[in-house]
Amino acid sequence: MKLLLTGSSGFIGSYFQNNYGNKYNIETFSFLKDDLDSLDLIHTDIIIHLSALVHQMGGASEEEYEKVNVTQTLNLAKKAKESGVKHFVFMSTVKVHGEETNNIYKEDTLCKPEDEYGKSKFKAENALYQMEDDTFKVSIIRTPIVYGYGVKANIKNLVNLVSKISVLPFGGMHNRRSMVYVGNLSHLIDEIIQKQKSGIFLASDDEPLSTTKLIKYIANTLDKKVHLVKIPFFEAFLKLLKPSFHQRLFGSLEVDNSQTKKILGLKNPYSTEEGVKYMIKGEKV
Repeated sequence: MKLLLTGSSGFIGSYFQNNYGNKYNIETFSFLKDDLDSLDLIHTDIIIHLSALVHQMGGASEEEYEKVNVTQTLNLAKKAKESGVKHFVFMSTVKVHGEETNNIYKEDTLCKPEDEYGKSKFKAENALYQMEDDTFKVSIIRTPIVYGYGVKANIKNLVNLVSKISVLPFGGMHNRRSMVYVGNLSHLIDEIIQKQKSGIFLASDDEPLSTTKLIKYIANTLDKKVHLVKIPFFEAFLKLLKPSFHQRLFGSLEVDNSQTKKILGLKNPYSTEEGVKYMIKGEKV
C-alpha cells in the first residue's frame, strides 16, 4: 500500500514513519520544499495530511492560518481525488469544538471554535466533507495535546521546570485534561487505514490527567523528588498575570472517544504513564 505523508519532519510524522515504514510504502511531501504541481499521485492509495500551522502562542494572522490549514489542504485533496487516491486522512484538532471547559467533548459535540487555528481547521474539515463520495473517503482525526519524544512548547517547558525545581505550587489540582501519546495516535491512524473507515475520530489516551498527576509522572520518570504544594491566591495571581498559561495549567479539556474506539475496535497500546516515560526517555530505553 503506497502512502503519502505530509508533515513528516514533525515529531508525529517522524514517529509514524519510523514505526510504520516497514508496513507501508511511505513517500513524503513538504509544502515548503516540494512543488505540488509536480507531485505524482497516480499510484498513491492514501494520503495522511499532518502538515499544518498549529496554534501559535505568539499569535498568527487569520490569513496565515487560512493559507496553510485550508488552502494547502484543499489543493492537496483536490489533486488527490483527481489522481484517483481513495483515502484522505486529515489531522485536525479538538479545538474545533472550543477551548477549556468542564464539559466533555465527544465526536458529535457541536463545534464552536474560538481561535483562528480552530476556525481554520473546522473550515478545512467542512470543505473536505463536501469532497467525499464513494470513490474518495475522508477521515478526520481530532486531537487534544499530542505528546511524545521530541515534543516542544508547553509540555516541554513543564518537563524542564520539574527537572530544575524541587518545590512547585501545583499541589491538589483536580482539573481533567485529555492528551494523546504519539504512539497511541499513530496506532489510531493505522487502524483507520487498515479498516478503511471514514468520518470523525477523536484521539485520546485512556486516562485524563490533572496537572498534579502529570507532574508526578514526569518526576517519577526523571527520578526526581518534587514537593507539590498548594499556595493560597497563586491561581488567582497567575490568572491575572498570565491568563493563557493559567488556562493550560488549571483548566480542563476532556474528551470521550468511546465512539471512536467502538467503531474501530480500538485499544490504546500505551498507558499515559508509559507515554510520559517515553516522551522523556524515548521508547528504545
